[in-house]
Amino acid sequence: MDQKKTRAFRERLLLKKQQILEAYNKNKTYGKEADGESTQDIADKAANSYTKEFLFSLSNTERDLLQQVDEAIVRLDGRRFGICASCEEEMNLKRLEAVPWARLCLSCQEKQESGLL
Repeated sequence: MDQKKTRAFRERLLLKKQQILEAYNKNKTYGKEADGESTQDIADKAANSYTKEFLFSLSNTERDLLQQVDEAIVRLDGRRFGICASCEEEMNLKRLEAVPWARLCLSCQEKQESGLL
């Protein structure tokens, strides 16, 4: 992969990382605010509990995505970006443009999702 494309992917990955961290911090703040609200009845407590669980599940998803983005940046640094982690073939450029943190080519991803990999 040429330097221009590598730079473009790095910028996209760093931007995605920044967006994830901002969303995570925002959710963390909302969770603390939900804790601080004085609830009056059982319905309010249930609603606050649901909100906190929902925000926590979002932060788990964000944490997983952040890890995938960080791993993609490491692959960029190690010149392994764009190489499938399973079959070690070069990944389709359209796949990388759609999901720059992808570690598997489309074929291997389908195999993994169907339990064959």
